[in-house]
Amino acid sequence: MSSNVGLSTPRGSGTSGYVQRNLSHLRSRNDPYPPKDFRDEALKHRHRKPDQEILEHDRKREVEVEVFQLRDRLEDEGVDEEEIELQTTALRQKLLSASSSKSNARNLKPHQVHELAKAKIEESEKLRKALKISEDYEEGSHWRKQEERAREAALGDKGLKERDE
Repeated sequence: MSSNVGLSTPRGSGTSGYVQRNLSHLRSRNDPYPPKDFRDEALKHRHRKPDQEILEHDRKREVEVEVFQLRDRLEDEGVDEEEIELQTTALRQKLLSASSSKSNARNLKPHQVHELAKAKIEESEKLRKALKISEDYEEGSHWRKQEERAREAALGDKGLKERDE
């Protein structure tokens, strides 16, 4: 085996036998052992904030697609240019004023990261309201409160024993 690369000899392989590292290889982002300082932050549940400019751009793009489809249909029907402009302007104003604030995550594609993030935040808010969880709730606070009560009770029992003696 030549330099432990799987070839018994470089002869006939079309290579010089010189082995070098593949610098274009991309490492996996799914590192099983993230850095220690990252682990503490990962315990806190946070949503990725969607970029509002990208969301607005996508919404305007959807509006323009519908306007273009209307324009194309009217041109095929032979409507004059002034009437086309009036109808497309009216449709554009109507669609922009009736902006949909709710996003349906089922209709989103995996590459629509910001829309998915927005839909996930909306879903979490809906669930939080349904379960009547306060906005300032911190994960694990219930257990801390129980531990504090147990400590207080233990200190209280200790004080009572000393007083009785």
